[in-house]
Amino acid sequence: MDIRRVATGHGTDGNSVFVSDDWVAPVTLALMPGSEFHQVWGADSTRTFPDDGSRPEARTYFPPLGGFRFGFFTIPPDGGSSVPADIDVEAAVAEIEQKLPGAAGHFDRDDPGMHTTATVDYGVVLSGQATLELDDGAKVALNPGDTYIQNGTRHRWSNAGDVPAVVAVTLIGAHHGAVA
Repeated sequence: MDIRRVATGHGTDGNSVFVSDDWVAPVTLALMPGSEFHQVWGADSTRTFPDDGSRPEARTYFPPLGGFRFGFFTIPPDGGSSVPADIDVEAAVAEIEQKLPGAAGHFDRDDPGMHTTATVDYGVVLSGQATLELDDGAKVALNPGDTYIQNGTRHRWSNAGDVPAVVAVTLIGAHHGAVA
């Protein structure tokens, strides 16, 4: 699914104007079939208004301290598409680093999907059912319209439903003593 992104800015006379109206294609990964990541907007520092509608620079998937991200991610149903048996794991990890820079380094190698980031995350489930699991095994199912605030805790996502879950999320870089 492509996401429409409309941005406003200011004209030379100071009046509000529409400065861009385009489509954001999802990032897809061989190692995560059915998952989609839409990198809609973000920056690595406090922003001034980009009056020309240009997307600020965001070098990594997760924002640094003072940075932010806005996007969508899609969680495929559990038991849906699985990783192909003949996948080149090294190439698939390289693909993650190329398409979602820095993201793979936040995931636990010994506990698939579990990860921790130095961010405060605000999210809302738009469709499907997303399950948020914490490191102690506690889980909560989130349905369309449900929101969450993720405060740098170790967690993973799953989807016990039969349709993909789409989540809109804002990530804000924060101090976290256990995450670089």
